[in-house]
Amino acid sequence: MPTIESLLNGAELPDSPSARLDAELLLAHVLGKPRSYLRTWPEREPDAAQCAAFVALLARRSKGEPVAYLLGRQGFWSLELEVAPHTLIPRPDTELLVETALALGPGGPARVLDLGTGSGAIALALACERPAWQVLGVDRVAEAVALAERNRARLGLANARFVESRWFSALAGERFAVIVGNPPYIAADDRHLGEGDVRFEPASALVAGADGLDDIRQIVHEAPEHLEAGGWLLLEHGYDQAAAVRALFAARGFTAVESRRDLGGHQRITLGQWEEDAHAE
Repeated sequence: MPTIESLLNGAELPDSPSARLDAELLLAHVLGKPRSYLRTWPEREPDAAQCAAFVALLARRSKGEPVAYLLGRQGFWSLELEVAPHTLIPRPDTELLVETALALGPGGPARVLDLGTGSGAIALALACERPAWQVLGVDRVAEAVALAERNRARLGLANARFVESRWFSALAGERFAVIVGNPPYIAADDRHLGEGDVRFEPASALVAGADGLDDIRQIVHEAPEHLEAGGWLLLEHGYDQAAAVRALFAARGFTAVESRRDLGGHQRITLGQWEEDAHAE
């Protein structure tokens, strides 16, 4: 039987930028062990079923299927989350949204809304860091809501909950101190939709009209009806959309509008404050 070392050395993933890491993650998953086990016991011989499972996962990865979907999990913030093909894979750049919301939000009790929650990553990170907050995550996809709830239950975060809603459609009369969201923001004809992991992620969570701003327009327009006075709206968007999104915020009447940069130096989120008194007639 092949050893752990020979299985890893023979793993071929020519199109992956992280081939060795991918192989290690997949083999550790099959063995039910941490990656450190592979380095500690390279001479161990997995059984035939484990070898076959590893080869099958390699074949799927070689066709471009994301490692997170193959493993069924992905780390985000300080959390380990279940993921599935009907939700986006949480990405490190989105942690900027969490950091900013934590900095801007109230220090005490508050109601916070996460739009298009997917796996629940943003909502659960906020709930974990701010036990006094009541965090609501919404998604129009019932399977995503169920997945987010499973993550919530496993993490034991009683101050988060999830409901099915197309943006604000199920939230009549509800207001929040902070609204965050990572909505679809890719243009329908963007060539990147046919590349990399994105090929396997749900198009409904990625594409937003001809210029990628359809959902952001709707959210910016409707958010004031659901913000408390002085509340904040924070949205993730494409690396080249910051100026357009700031213009949408400003035109709607938000103040303190600014964009902030992600780990790669791109303006990745835009935020604004809703001063209700300024709009009173």
